[in-house]
Amino acid sequence: MKKNLLVAVLYTVVTTVLFGIMYPLVVTGLAQVIFPRQANGELIRSGDKLVGSSLLGQPFTAPGYFWSRPSAAGTAGYDPTASGGSNLGPTNKTLIDRVTASVQTMQATNPGAPIPADLVTTSGSGLDPDISPASAEFQVPRVARERGMSEQDVRALIQEHTKGRQLGFLGEPRVNVLDLNLALDAAHPIH
Repeated sequence: MKKNLLVAVLYTVVTTVLFGIMYPLVVTGLAQVIFPRQANGELIRSGDKLVGSSLLGQPFTAPGYFWSRPSAAGTAGYDPTASGGSNLGPTNKTLIDRVTASVQTMQATNPGAPIPADLVTTSGSGLDPDISPASAEFQVPRVARERGMSEQDVRALIQEHTKGRQLGFLGEPRVNVLDLNLALDAAHPIH
């Protein structure tokens, strides 16, 4: 019995060191060498200032910026420590009221235009950094008007920042909202 206990303890210590310490250190080290930008959260800086991550959605509410998807992460939304969907069913009054309010807000900014679903619904994580090209297009008149730009120039920026499907067939085309808003600020700052 003592021998079996000793073997079990030694096995636990060895596997803990190998798989709990050595393996994570090796994987982290390789990630830092091979994919440093991704391993560090794809942080975006403007000069010396950290402005965000291209992996996490952020709330943009000023009319001169493209708006992100609504967020259900945390009580105020966009909380990376509380990532998750609302888990509300399609007949839930809270969800219906929130979507209805979002639709009314969007209709007020671009009356008569069909509203893309991702502008009024949250993603599964609540932190989706991307919107569809249709959602970006929907926002063109408001952004162009607020920035004093032509709609054609705003559309060119959207086109420039639209990413296609991964590997040509995975996912849908998308536009990273933070990247697009930073490009807007660089091309035509708001005064």
